[in-house]
Amino acid sequence: MDPCPFVRLIVESLALKLPTMAKPVGPGVHPSATPCFCTVQLQDRPSSNCSVPLPLAVDPTSSTNLIDASSSSSSSPVVISVEPAAWQRSSGKRARLEVSVYVGRTGSTCGFSSGRLLGRVRVAVDLEKAAMRAAVLQSGWVSMGSQTSAARLHLVVRTEPDPRFVFQFGGEPECSPVVYQIQGNCASGQPVFSCRFTADRRRTTRSRSLPTKRSFKRCLSFGRERDHEIRWEQRKGWTVTIHDLSGSPVAAASIVTPFVPSPGSDRVSRSNPGAWLILHAIGPSTTNWKPWGRLEAWRERGPADALGLRFELVTDAGPNSGLPIAESSLNVRKGGEFCIDPGVVAGAVMPGSWPFVGGFVMAAAVEGQGKASKPTVQVGLQHVSCMADVALFIALSAAIDLSMDACQSFSQKLRSELCPDLQEYNNSL
Repeated sequence: MDPCPFVRLIVESLALKLPTMAKPVGPGVHPSATPCFCTVQLQDRPSSNCSVPLPLAVDPTSSTNLIDASSSSSSSPVVISVEPAAWQRSSGKRARLEVSVYVGRTGSTCGFSSGRLLGRVRVAVDLEKAAMRAAVLQSGWVSMGSQTSAARLHLVVRTEPDPRFVFQFGGEPECSPVVYQIQGNCASGQPVFSCRFTADRRRTTRSRSLPTKRSFKRCLSFGRERDHEIRWEQRKGWTVTIHDLSGSPVAAASIVTPFVPSPGSDRVSRSNPGAWLILHAIGPSTTNWKPWGRLEAWRERGPADALGLRFELVTDAGPNSGLPIAESSLNVRKGGEFCIDPGVVAGAVMPGSWPFVGGFVMAAAVEGQGKASKPTVQVGLQHVSCMADVALFIALSAAIDLSMDACQSFSQKLRSELCPDLQEYNNSL
């Protein structure tokens, strides 16, 4: 099982040095009183854009005012991951890192940056070489163009090889697809796992059984209230079991806390999230399982419609006493990527018993609500000792994808693939 080459671009030790100015940089803007920030992105790759605040030294001639770029007061590192082969296919150009410095506060108004551009620094990156060995591409103070020649940016840009295994579901997890390993430039992958989705009748609709043919007309009189009751029963008892090529179960994701709307709402709230247990099999039997992780999911409130996710590892104290690992939100309309990587969390403080040593752990990319989703899963090479390790991350990724459906508004009906009992009932009418 060969990994795919990936590269981590790390931009750190960011600090800005400005001269004392008699005139403001812009109307009502003076560098001594206005915060500065910068955006970091790979050229022609807007998705890599990241904004971070910049420490500011007003008087470059005064050593007492100068901010030590390597100290704790400097900005948090920015980490961008890129696959050289994918970059070459999509761009065909040599990669270039671009750091743009602004005076003002971070954010945007009407789609435009709220800050005033002060200057840019560009650093060329040879991704093929970076995939083979670590390198420092830039270190120290850099001038930001002729118009602002007195303004200087301190930064360190370095690269690290970051090989990863890449997998993709052959279909939506609820359709029990095959999972393939993607290697290099191959468009088609090699089968490594199969999935089986089930909705346990005893834990879903049979706890409050669906109406029989005889009682169907009577149930219609309950109208919308009964319809909502049925929909509540549909969002529990889901299980995705991951099997190896021999057919033996190796991992699973199973709902342990039903997805139900909060009182007075039609949404799953953060205060009462649904939850999955991620389990690994003990031996070839399907009855012996040990909890490995717990994933909670809910629908975020606010201007951005998002799916909230929180993952923790289960400890020996039980499934309700876990070690927090990652928390993130995904855009409900566009989808997104859930990532376990301490390097990309600005200012993150890892717990003392952090179990994953070696940087990037995994990432699961899923589509937005209502779109056919074939999740893509990346797993760091250093976190894989056997296929059973990979299977746990595959199960976690399936749970993340299915949470997009489980957390949709209760005023909307689930797709038939997610409600096999209801589909069976409708077919019997």
